[in-house]
Amino acid sequence: MILFSTLGSYLSARFLRTIAGVFGVLFLIIFIGDFVELLRRASDTPGAGAGLLAYLSLLRTPAIAEQVLPFAVLGGAMFAFVNLSRRLELVVIRSAGVSVWQFLTPPVAIVLVLGALATTLYNPASAALKQKADRIETSVFGKSSRAREDTSLWLRQRSVDGQSILRAERSSDAGVVLSGVTAFVYEPDGRFMERVEAARARLEPGVWVLEEARIAAPGEEPHNSDTYFLATNLSLEQVSQTFTAPASVSFWELPEVARRTEAAGLDANGYRLRYQVLLSRPLLLLAMVLIAAVVSLRFFRFGGVGRTVSGGVAAGFVLYVATKLAGDLGGAGILSAPVAAWGPAIVGGMLGALVLLHQEDG
Repeated sequence: MILFSTLGSYLSARFLRTIAGVFGVLFLIIFIGDFVELLRRASDTPGAGAGLLAYLSLLRTPAIAEQVLPFAVLGGAMFAFVNLSRRLELVVIRSAGVSVWQFLTPPVAIVLVLGALATTLYNPASAALKQKADRIETSVFGKSSRAREDTSLWLRQRSVDGQSILRAERSSDAGVVLSGVTAFVYEPDGRFMERVEAARARLEPGVWVLEEARIAAPGEEPHNSDTYFLATNLSLEQVSQTFTAPASVSFWELPEVARRTEAAGLDANGYRLRYQVLLSRPLLLLAMVLIAAVVSLRFFRFGGVGRTVSGGVAAGFVLYVATKLAGDLGGAGILSAPVAAWGPAIVGGMLGALVLLHQEDG
């Protein structure tokens, strides 16, 4: 079997080196760009030295670099195929009776293993580093980048007193303290009970404490209260999770986080979608290898490195757009999480295999 032969070991090592090299270059570019952006943000922040910012950027980079792993596989596979073609090594291999499907076995095996390791090992490590980076960023800049982007927060919760919906204009301390709060409170049978507007809300065990509240109920005159207690079944961890993007949660924690979020009455679709995306990652990397083979194996027949590179980049970009579009539809609930996550990878892999069959076998 070619995978365990000398030729298979040689091809595996070549593909592994090129993929690692491309990923390393992308990692460095991301790190430098993020470091420069942090330097710009910290220009008027006391105590934010270059060393601290470089450390912060180093913690943030793995999570960002994880998103470009499919492009690293595409670029590394294209580079390996083109090099083998230009050195006529593929010509010699094929003249020895080795088919395209046989010499594709080593790179396919490499990316499947890489995909599995990226999901089970790299992702948990990058998520932990990202969470640590968020804590440091909060202490340095006073608020995380996510907190700066969010202008409002909606929470739907259930408790012993019934359901309620909270809207806050701002949040701090990972969602434990809310400002500009409006609460819509319902009876256990679903009938609207009252609306509460408060300057601030603080989460304590089993209850939201709303301060400087104004209460309006149907058929009653609005009245003010210094403190209003609103029962909740949300824990500190669950509220914090609403401020944590699914991409910042470890692969191993995603199913439990989704279960707890859904049990609290919050939208867990993002966590379920992220889990399926990580599960489908090896198949997506396989599709990238097949796309690279489609565009790169034409080189020694027709020539044109520029056309090879541009064709591979275009094909990879189309697959990336399809993946993002399916992810957005899945996040909106239009597509189920498995379909949104696995669909683009399956279609991309099947199209790559179909074109290869047409090119190689007629």
